[in-house]
Amino acid sequence: MKHKFYSYIEQLQDTITASLEAIDGKAVFQQDLWKREGGGGGRTRVIENGNVFEKGGVNISAVHGPLPPAMQKYFNVGEVDFFACGLSLVIHPKNPFVPTVHANWRYFEMYDKDGTVIDSWFGGGQDLTPYYLFEEDATHFHQTCKNACDKHHPDFYPEFKTKCDAYFYNSHRNEARGIGGLFFDYCRANEDMTMEEWYAFVTEVGNSFLEAYTPIVNKRKDLAYTPEHREWQEIRRGRYVEFNLVHDKGTLFGLKTNGRIESILMSLPPHVQWVYDHHPAEGSEEEKLLNVLKNPVNWVS
Repeated sequence: MKHKFYSYIEQLQDTITASLEAIDGKAVFQQDLWKREGGGGGRTRVIENGNVFEKGGVNISAVHGPLPPAMQKYFNVGEVDFFACGLSLVIHPKNPFVPTVHANWRYFEMYDKDGTVIDSWFGGGQDLTPYYLFEEDATHFHQTCKNACDKHHPDFYPEFKTKCDAYFYNSHRNEARGIGGLFFDYCRANEDMTMEEWYAFVTEVGNSFLEAYTPIVNKRKDLAYTPEHREWQEIRRGRYVEFNLVHDKGTLFGLKTNGRIESILMSLPPHVQWVYDHHPAEGSEEEKLLNVLKNPVNWVS
């Protein structure tokens, strides 16, 4: 399974980066191959200063070795070995009317000292972080997520949408990071789903990403914007940074497994503001977004 899934994310990385380069029309992804001292490595691709995309990364990695003590405690296990692979992407567009997007699809195995697999699971998802709310964009993104889920189980979309709303939440500010999407983790073989069926589901979601995101980019990327729109985008990007550094488990895992710091922190946007005690004007489009972030919406029935 690990070889099958890694081959899949290699191909998916190629597909996604080619599509985003075509949309941008100027910048191309710079590739960086790296090795992890403890075992494994990855292929990082970063795009910067384009016509459409100010900064973005579409990275794949496969790392392995003894599970570090901090992660042994986290998983409540003894001395075991692990293998983890996945594709992680974050795209920060230049235009404030184009949302930031994040996605991740991953696979994890754990072994005893004899090399026997003692646990394995899939995880991942995709979520949207707009700076200005276009309800039709939110509906499109969620409908695409739901369509992918419904091919595998009718309960998947409502379950994983709810988990996404709960996970990507800045509890210290009592607001969501964005308008959500899907989040799933610890997807193990059970009486309802084999690992092959989980593989089919996770790859279905991965294959839906471009359909969910690129029509929104194409619709909004040429809209005129003001310095005030840009300022709001940078303030909201600050909230994005706060979540990634304070709450995100993927960042924590990377740092505690001697991960590559440039790849772990590629999700951070290049231009951010933290304005003291900032509040948008009453009745403004900025306030409209905040109202949605404080009260999750069911975007599709």
